[in-house]
Amino acid sequence: MVKSVLFVCLGNICRSPLAEAAFSREARRLGLDVDIDSAGTGTWHIGHPPDSRASAVAARNGVDIAHLRARQVTADDFRRFDYIVALDAENLTDLRRMRPADGKAELSLLLDHVEGRVGQAVADPYYGGEEHFDVTWSDVTEGAKGLARRIAGR
Repeated sequence: MVKSVLFVCLGNICRSPLAEAAFSREARRLGLDVDIDSAGTGTWHIGHPPDSRASAVAARNGVDIAHLRARQVTADDFRRFDYIVALDAENLTDLRRMRPADGKAELSLLLDHVEGRVGQAVADPYYGGEEHFDVTWSDVTEGAKGLARRIAGR
């Protein structure tokens, strides 16, 4: 059975598209059949491509995210996805508030899937430089590996 994962941050132009990319890469590596997407809780960037710095760090790590476009989380996402993974506690709180009564998605933080990092946020690199995006890539990669192992039952 195909599993589905939605990664969520605030604007869907930095952290969540990077998490989507890192998880896609890890899912391919493990041979997982997974439907993967990303979204934001906010509306500021709907229809926009990822931040150029996010695209650059993904490209440096062998993943192209330039085709992605920001969108906002919808009520249907809670019915469609098996897992909705927030990048920080504020977005997780917003997701819990938005969740419809018939939502099936399991909610978590990405770094909850990394031993010793439960409850931690992936820092928002938006106001930082390239080095902040490198740290974010490292965090989302670590989280993606943990989540993929969990879905694979390893």
